[in-house]
Amino acid sequence: MKLGKYVVMLAVACLVICVGILPSNAQDRKQLEKEKQKIENEIKKLNKDLSATRKGKTLSNSQLKTLNKKISQREKLIKNINSQLGVLEGQIVATTDSIALLKGQIDTLKAEYARIVQVLYKERSTLSRINLVLDPLGFNSSYLRTKYYKEYSRYRRHQAQLIQTHQAELENVSYQLVVQKSKQQNLLSQEQQNKKKLDSEKALKQKTLNDYKKKEQRLTSELKKKEKQAKQLQAQIQKIINEELAKSRKAGKTNTPKENAEEQELSKDFLANKGRLPWPTAKSTVIREYGRYKHTSGGENMNYGIELLTDKGAVVRSVFDGKVTRIATGPNGYKMVFVKHGNYFTVYTNLENVAVKEGAEVTTKQKLGTVHTNAENRAEFNFQIWGGKDAQVESQNPRSWLAK
Repeated sequence: MKLGKYVVMLAVACLVICVGILPSNAQDRKQLEKEKQKIENEIKKLNKDLSATRKGKTLSNSQLKTLNKKISQREKLIKNINSQLGVLEGQIVATTDSIALLKGQIDTLKAEYARIVQVLYKERSTLSRINLVLDPLGFNSSYLRTKYYKEYSRYRRHQAQLIQTHQAELENVSYQLVVQKSKQQNLLSQEQQNKKKLDSEKALKQKTLNDYKKKEQRLTSELKKKEKQAKQLQAQIQKIINEELAKSRKAGKTNTPKENAEEQELSKDFLANKGRLPWPTAKSTVIREYGRYKHTSGGENMNYGIELLTDKGAVVRSVFDGKVTRIATGPNGYKMVFVKHGNYFTVYTNLENVAVKEGAEVTTKQKLGTVHTNAENRAEFNFQIWGGKDAQVESQNPRSWLAK
């Protein structure tokens, strides 16, 4: 009896220990799976961002940043998978140990069960009711043996039930082992795939870096050329303004009083509309403000107007009534138009084509031409305002003249 109770207690204790090993590891793995999902979602987003940046014709610094971040996330994902494999390995070891312990318990229970059956078989003949009647002197002793026999029979049934319980648990734990090994194989496959992707992403990063360096050299050269042209353009604009100013002074001496009065009236009207002039294009974004600026190719330059970015093929229009006094070709090969408004001039540069002629009278918002679109598919142009009192002109900040 003592041996039987000891076996039962040992079996139950082992079962509790074996099953209790798994929940903590399972929680760790759930947390890792949650983190893995988050990392995979981040990689998907980065893939989308990277795809968008690749559509552009020029390499950008943001593309390199996205690649770096993607590589970092991929390395995190591989690390996460390795952590999951570590936890899973621990679960597989624990499950394998549980199976071994359960098999040992079942073997012990079966041996105990067999011994009980043998004992009961030997005692069955001496505990019959006929023997109790024929042996009245040993009645008390036989009664006690019968009671013991019943208890042992109950214990035998309990052992049989315990064997069945352990057998069911063994099947459950064995199934867990199969599932765990399947997950392990799946994770190993994922790890292999992610390592290949990581190698591919690192190779793409290196290629992008090499391409970027080559392109950077070309871009630097183009920027230097562009800044040189900007200086040449500005010198040309100021030369033309001075020439037009000289012509205006000369004409003022020969004009009739009525013509000079009209000229002065136009100047007053232009000044009266300061802060309310329409923009030279229907849609535009200021990409460089009026004033001095540092350029990426080194050094400083002065922007005497505002640099505008607009739609491809956008119409450039006069901001006020006036007269086209000059149409010239800039150093980059594209046209610029000068419109005189009394003592003020507005200048429109980088035009693909011109819709007016020199000497033509223009009205507010009248089409002057269309802006040129460069190789990078950007339609940019410079808009300037020059003017002052007594025919002494100087550059003005267009921001203070155009409508807010």
